[in-house]
Amino acid sequence: MTVQQDLQKAVAQCQSLLGTYQVAASNTQDQMAQKMFQELSQDMQRHIDHLNNRLSYLEKNNPMYQQQQQVQQ
Repeated sequence: MTVQQDLQKAVAQCQSLLGTYQVAASNTQDQMAQKMFQELSQDMQRHIDHLNNRLSYLEKNNPMYQQQQQVQQ
């Protein structure tokens, strides 16, 4: 598995977890728990953004990825 594939897998897992946090926040009546899940959601979104930025960087600067794109075209 390449670093790019690892990052894509990590983004997918984080997005799944983000959804879980958001559902938990909306399903709880406990204000403290709701706040905690909302904060976890915000943190996870920052992680996703950071991973996506790294993935974009790799796609633009990785010769191996650029070769794969040329082969697919």
